[in-house]
Amino acid sequence: MAARPEGAPIWADAMFPDLEAAKSFYGELLGWTFEEGQQEFGNYTQARSDGKRVGALAPQMPGTEGVPAAWNLYLATPDIKAAVTRVKEAGGALAMEPMQVADFGTMVTAQDPAGVFFSLWQPGTHEGFEKTGEPGSFAWAEVTTRDTAKTDAFFEAVFPYEVKKMVDEHVDFNVWQLDGRPQLGRFKMTEDFPPQVPSYVNVYFAVDDCDAAVATVNKLGGKLHFGPMDSPFGRFAAVADQQGAAFSVIDMSTTQGEMPDLA
Repeated sequence: MAARPEGAPIWADAMFPDLEAAKSFYGELLGWTFEEGQQEFGNYTQARSDGKRVGALAPQMPGTEGVPAAWNLYLATPDIKAAVTRVKEAGGALAMEPMQVADFGTMVTAQDPAGVFFSLWQPGTHEGFEKTGEPGSFAWAEVTTRDTAKTDAFFEAVFPYEVKKMVDEHVDFNVWQLDGRPQLGRFKMTEDFPPQVPSYVNVYFAVDDCDAAVATVNKLGGKLHFGPMDSPFGRFAAVADQQGAAFSVIDMSTTQGEMPDLA
């Protein structure tokens, strides 16, 4: 597998108070199967789709009781020490020091000046997603922030993104590209977001049918936050699982409208 460029999404995971309930939810919603979690790694449980690794679920670590469940996005870096230096110089903060995970790779979790949490991953033997952009796997992510000035300055200093702005007077949305290929979106939160919702990374998972996925979310005790809505990128909806972790589902085969211009 070719190495992902620095700043590209490489992995996603989430911690839950009830791991078995999370496995049941995502197993039914996304068709995931799960590897056996190893106790030496805190029962970190990797998910597979069509036999390929697509993400992971984990129980909450000691000392994190009461922390809301949330999806976490990892961005690739070939040199985590240098990336951490840039994080600090750009005004970010570390939630933990860099940690080597056996021979799998090295990770660190950071926070931008606007409060957005994300992680860095320097791959070892674990090279991240083995499947993307297909049903049952990671499709896209958007850094969703209340303070675009702080978020833009930070991420564009830490990573070599080429910034493209969506030409739309109704939405403040940037696309961060690497080598001319879109990697992430940056979305400015509007007044539609409840004031208690912090800035965060919205992870999208691809599904065969957005409406059917939303029906499954509701059936399993989750919640619909927004949508379903048609777009040139696909039909999508923002949802939460039954433990409150927010994410989005998107059917990329069902599109409507013209692709927006990027400036």
